Amino acid sequence: MTDTDTAAQPHLFQKFTLKSITLRNRIGVSPMCQYSSEDGMASDWHLVHLGSRAVGGAGLVIAEATAVSPEGRITPGDAGIWADKHIEPIARINRFLKQNGAVPGIQLAHAGRKASAARPWEGGTHLADEAGGWPTLAPSAIPFGGELWKVPQAMAQADITRVQGEFVAATKRSLAAGCEWLELHSAHGYLLNEFLSPLSNQRSDAYGGSFENRIRFLLETTRAVRAVWPDGFPLTVRLSCTDWVPGGWDIEQSVELSRRLKAEGVDLIDCSSGGTVPNMKIPIGPGYQVPFAEHIRHEANIATAAVGMITTPAQADEIIRHGRADIVLLAREFLRDPYWPLRAARTLGHPEALPPPIQYARAW
Repeated sequence: MTDTDTAAQPHLFQKFTLKSITLRNRIGVSPMCQYSSEDGMASDWHLVHLGSRAVGGAGLVIAEATAVSPEGRITPGDAGIWADKHIEPIARINRFLKQNGAVPGIQLAHAGRKASAARPWEGGTHLADEAGGWPTLAPSAIPFGGELWKVPQAMAQADITRVQGEFVAATKRSLAAGCEWLELHSAHGYLLNEFLSPLSNQRSDAYGGSFENRIRFLLETTRAVRAVWPDGFPLTVRLSCTDWVPGGWDIEQSVELSRRLKAEGVDLIDCSSGGTVPNMKIPIGPGYQVPFAEHIRHEANIATAAVGMITTPAQADEIIRHGRADIVLLAREFLRDPYWPLRAARTLGHPEALPPPIQYARAW
């Protein structure tokens, strides 16, 4: 697999190598939507938001869900990479990340039936077309429900082919922008995830019904992306490992899908959950999604990332030391403390593993 197979389990501040990319530690910034772009363009906000986490010691910084097409945005404020004009603003950020010791990553996404929504602080509801919204796409003409009321257009074969081409084109632009870690967003009820779940996919053609058919769209898209993404750079997939709903997608299907994804050249599974339907009953608590990463890591024999209410250095270190995942990805905790890795290194007794930037050295 990688150095995950060593006899002695590593700790949070040991390096992690995947393909030709080495992270300086096992801590990454999870993709977090900022809803702060105009026409998909990365801005100074994104430079400071992502750059400060590299300065703070993260080994990996993954940019937010970045839309492969205008219709694939969650909101009008989403970041995008559907046009060549998006390359240089992302490249500027990536140069800064690398200068400050972090590997630059990106998450490619299409929001599917959850697209065309207002920004969260503007209500988060679907926008009518006359109010700046747009028509949405999904495997089946089933609305998400609640405040996301739009009935999506069921995708025809031509739509499937087009969207897969958009993922490929976005991958090429990501490479041109200096990204070295690519994640496909197949979680949280967005388009790739919608095809997986029988709750949102009720097709009767080759892309619906059986498990084999429901995973087809993701496998085909992954195969097409892997063909243009350098073999030496990691290709990863974020999965919602369960819908948290009886009769929906579950962990055992995620394990089998992870095996198939590994055969297609995927190097790591980012293990999240939920988002396919509203009103899920999720047992949220510290590390509540870590068992998914552990299960897939051991049952599918593929590297994993753990996410979800990982907040303390000891908690993160335990996940790595006990082989429950290969890396941890933090989100809200990084919003609260961009310098979490620097603090964690000292808390865990590894200050030499992560010296502060020279400009900040007097403070540490």
